[in-house]
Amino acid sequence: MSDSTTAPASPVVLEAWFDLQCPDCFVALDDVRALREQYGDRLDVQLRHFPLEKHKHAYAAAQATEEAVEQGKGWPYAEALLARTAELGDRGEPVLLEVAAELGLDAEEFDTALIDGRHLLTVDADEAEGKAIKVTGTPTYVIGGERLDGGKSQEGLRERIAEIADRLLKG
Repeated sequence: MSDSTTAPASPVVLEAWFDLQCPDCFVALDDVRALREQYGDRLDVQLRHFPLEKHKHAYAAAQATEEAVEQGKGWPYAEALLARTAELGDRGEPVLLEVAAELGLDAEEFDTALIDGRHLLTVDADEAEGKAIKVTGTPTYVIGGERLDGGKSQEGLRERIAEIADRLLKG
């Protein structure tokens, strides 16, 4: 997702590679929120798409999130969607439209975007880049050129990200 939490001139970028149907990514949101609070505009958290094959609605969810970016609510949409991963798994694409409507977004435009595939290239580019840097599961983080795999365990990752961010901010 090209939408980020701060201005593009932020000195430190944290890429968060997420599958928006992944329960582990929902759990990881607590760490992402804590890091955003801790660093404010000194840390640019960027959501990157890595839909896993085992989650049949993750690819559509990534496209829908890109439509939310277009409509100005990328992160709020992604967070609301992650809170409903089980429901997305059970009910599929109607959940994508419901979340859009709940956030005051144009749900009809979401439906059109999913049909016409206008965000396919963005999602495909993220996925290809993820594969190129050896992302295999979600969540995975990249900061300062270092890849941290949260798909196996989130244990200690927030602290490790903070260590790297502190080092990078000191220059």
